[in-house]
Amino acid sequence: MQIIQTIFALALTLGILVTLHEYGHFWVARRCGVKVLRFSVGFGKPLFSWYDRHGTEFAIAAIPLGGYVKMLDEREGPVPDELKDQAFTSKAPSRRIAIAAAGPAANFIFAIFAYWLLGVVGVTHVAPIVGDVAGQSVAQKVGLREGMEIYAIDGHRVSSWRDVNMRILERAGEQGQITLDVSEGGARGTLSGELGGWGLSDEAPDPIGEFGIVPWRPDVPAVLGQISEGGRAQTAGLQAGDRILAVNDAPVGNWFELVEFIRNAPEQALALTVERAGAEQSVQITPAEKKQDSGEVIGFVGAGVAAISWPDNVLREVRYGPLAAIPIALDETWADTRLTLVAIKKMVTGLLSPSNLSGPITIARVAEASVTSGFEDFVRFLAYLSVSLGILNLLPVPVLDGGHIVYYTIEAIRKKPLSDGVQALGLRIGMAMILTLMVFALYNDLMRL
Repeated sequence: MQIIQTIFALALTLGILVTLHEYGHFWVARRCGVKVLRFSVGFGKPLFSWYDRHGTEFAIAAIPLGGYVKMLDEREGPVPDELKDQAFTSKAPSRRIAIAAAGPAANFIFAIFAYWLLGVVGVTHVAPIVGDVAGQSVAQKVGLREGMEIYAIDGHRVSSWRDVNMRILERAGEQGQITLDVSEGGARGTLSGELGGWGLSDEAPDPIGEFGIVPWRPDVPAVLGQISEGGRAQTAGLQAGDRILAVNDAPVGNWFELVEFIRNAPEQALALTVERAGAEQSVQITPAEKKQDSGEVIGFVGAGVAAISWPDNVLREVRYGPLAAIPIALDETWADTRLTLVAIKKMVTGLLSPSNLSGPITIARVAEASVTSGFEDFVRFLAYLSVSLGILNLLPVPVLDGGHIVYYTIEAIRKKPLSDGVQALGLRIGMAMILTLMVFALYNDLMRL
């Protein structure tokens, strides 16, 4: 069932973004007088298709990992004389540039709309309040302390841990100072300190944690929530709502202490003291073995924590009017754009490990998590992924939209296109680069599994 949900989430996410991207190409091509033969969401054999009054075939194909708009093109075969003026190749370079750029532009427009919608509907964030600070960390050197709320980083406002995470990620691997605007006990102030080349780990980077910040969170009691079907917890008879009071007669103060007991006892029998419906009872359980990516073997029982409520004083509702939400949406989209470009730059320069590159498996897992988390998380994920898709397609690599834009720009300057040989060579190089990138990203995905 989990696999089906993940596949559905991936298909839904890519289906939305690919349709928007290709519709950008389609919409501008039509207005530039180019005849569109096919608009396909997905690759491979169409599952079903239909035609509009212009003779364009719209298709939904079997492999939901992309899509394409096929236009009338003299490079792909003979074009009747009466239709040559509708061929893509007959159009001026400026129009072909507009058609190529329209796909990425549609992705950016969607991201702006998505953030505008969230701003108008209103969202509630957990305020970025520091719970603890790691010793000898950048956070400690800057002067952060428990209980401080972060309002801005390097002059950029932050209202959630997501914002903090993005701003800190931008500074990974850099020298120089970082500045934080904070409040403590109702008084606001500014902290600053040296980064000193602070960087991220190669595996599963955690910008906030590696910066030295432990976010504040309410006490989490050792109360069970979701019980996995077929897991050791279900086999032992544990139920959602059970409170674990002790393990082997050792008191359990909160959920994290319970997790430590379980993790440290793979295939070891444990005696749990459980409170259920006001009565105590004893339950015997043996955690299963689970091997981590690092090679460490931990205990695992297949039980999640019950949902907790955040105090009202740490929640921040953010809502804007329709007009006021426009600049906010533009800022959010630009922040995503800047973060993506900075990440690409840091991977190229070695400040960020290429192992952080993700492929379809990671996208599918994050998509499934965001879908189940609710409307806000899913829309934010769509917006960020849409920006990433737009930037990726604008890279000056042959076969991508950015590569085509470079070709057409050179043609406009030279007053003639590049030779077929040069374009064919560029196509082969571009395909090799994209395939290498895809294989590497897929390898990273498999390693994370």
